[in-house]
Amino acid sequence: MTTAPPPHLAEALRRPGYLLSGWPWRALAYAVTTVPIAGALSVGLLVVGAPVLVAVNSVRQGRPVELPLVLFLTVGALMILVSAPIVSIAVTTVERQRLGIVDPRPVPAYRWQGLAARYTTAAAWREVAHTFWLGGLVPLGYAVFTLLVLLDLTLVASPWLANVDDEVIVIWNTIDTPGQAVPYAVVGVLLLPALTYGLGVLAAVQGAVARWLLARPADGAALREINRSRARLVDTYEAERRRIERDIHDGAQPRLTSLTLQLGLARLDVPEDSPAAAPLAVAHDQARNLMVELRQIVQGIRPQSLTDLGLAGAVRELAGEATIPVTVHADLGQPLPELVESTAYFVVSESLSNVLRHSGATRAEVRLALAGGELVVEVSDDGHGGADPARGTGLTGLADRVAAAGGRLLLASPPGGPTLVRVELPCHR
Repeated sequence: MTTAPPPHLAEALRRPGYLLSGWPWRALAYAVTTVPIAGALSVGLLVVGAPVLVAVNSVRQGRPVELPLVLFLTVGALMILVSAPIVSIAVTTVERQRLGIVDPRPVPAYRWQGLAARYTTAAAWREVAHTFWLGGLVPLGYAVFTLLVLLDLTLVASPWLANVDDEVIVIWNTIDTPGQAVPYAVVGVLLLPALTYGLGVLAAVQGAVARWLLARPADGAALREINRSRARLVDTYEAERRRIERDIHDGAQPRLTSLTLQLGLARLDVPEDSPAAAPLAVAHDQARNLMVELRQIVQGIRPQSLTDLGLAGAVRELAGEATIPVTVHADLGQPLPELVESTAYFVVSESLSNVLRHSGATRAEVRLALAGGELVVEVSDDGHGGADPARGTGLTGLADRVAAAGGRLLLASPPGGPTLVRVELPCHR
């Protein structure tokens, strides 16, 4: 199975092939396009920042701050506060486009909501904070990195610089001949990969801060309402599921069973050479097949073994039906909500089915445990691994079922195995 490409620069930095990939060039492009924007913003901030330093220095020396300086700082601060929400529109619009260089994940686009919103909404002031970050702290980081690059280039070029008539000072030593400079040049060449990683880290941090400030979070109250709405939908679904199961189990299934028996008795009473024998046999077989299908439907809604044996017993029954040895470890010391039980059962059922069909495993293991108010379900096998949700709907459907119950599904399946499916389900709402 081919490894998926890293989704963003921060992830690419953790992979061994970073230096040979295109990500260092993307980090460089992001840095280069940052310089004019951050430079222009830093100049604007220095117009007010330099007088602030003068005022602070005067206070430290015990001298009074002159009135014109105070007026200038006051007017400058007010102008920045008034203009920053407007200036940040252009800055963050460009940043949203540039961010795709190092982090292609989508960022919400800017939407004009009126002039008053630029001064009253949290999202607007987060954009202002990004503008100050880009014009204040980012230039300092790039300045330090530039000094390191110049120092490294000096080390690399020191053998050629030593040919000039003037003395050359490398770090703290004086170099007179190219031979003396060779060790420094070697060190400089060895430091080039570290500087490449350093630029990647600098760009990744800048991009992460930009994403954190510009990807406006959903309103907390709306988010809580969504969660409550999802919980209500799940409860409604569970109630309807139980009603359908009860109606089928108590109504349609017994009547179909009775019909099958009546057809069977009728077959015994009808002679084999009778014209009605063949159609009656077909009807009897169809009724029996329909009864099996209906039983499977009921089993799919909520397995009877889950009702009779509980989660641990039902999972052990699944393990006993598998064609490979399956070990079950269950540590459940308290009753579980019905939704949690049924979700966990179907997770184990689908996972074991995938193991038998696709993994080539010789054994599997199922663990059920309560930890921190959550039911943890783990299904592992010794197969060849390489499970990929993108290649089928089974794992995706499991993840959707788990998410509907408020949990999460984690998958570890490297090529060559082993495979581990871990599901965490909250046992309270």
